[in-house]
Amino acid sequence: SMNPAADTLAMATTEVDLAPVEVGQAITITWRGKPVFIRHRTPQDIADAEAVDVATLRDKQTDAARVQKPEWLVMVGVCTHLGCVPLGHQGQYNGWFCPCHGSVYDTSGRIRKGPAPTNLHVPDYTFSSDTTVTVG
Repeated sequence: SMNPAADTLAMATTEVDLAPVEVGQAITITWRGKPVFIRHRTPQDIADAEAVDVATLRDKQTDAARVQKPEWLVMVGVCTHLGCVPLGHQGQYNGWFCPCHGSVYDTSGRIRKGPAPTNLHVPDYTFSSDTTVTVG
């Protein structure tokens, strides 16, 4: 009786087929009631994210620390300022922009401008194949 119910365990992970996601495209899935952004990054997205001087960032994380495979970015789509949902492919860095209070994130989901104190959260996730990711 102390173990989680089957429906609770089912919400703990979400498996996603990435095969239909084109380079440059982003999808949003739901995991634990939250939006999760999965972006198939372009070579330019990756180069832009890797070229950032980490010392200039508010929340200092390299791009490599945020991704398992450079072409796939997986993160919780909730602004770290007040919990709004940022818009993708927006803002000065072609990442995400939160229209509520103006937080701007780059192609790695790192906060670059605005009031958000930290980067968009990267959940636990694993690749079970080249085209399948399990979030949670």
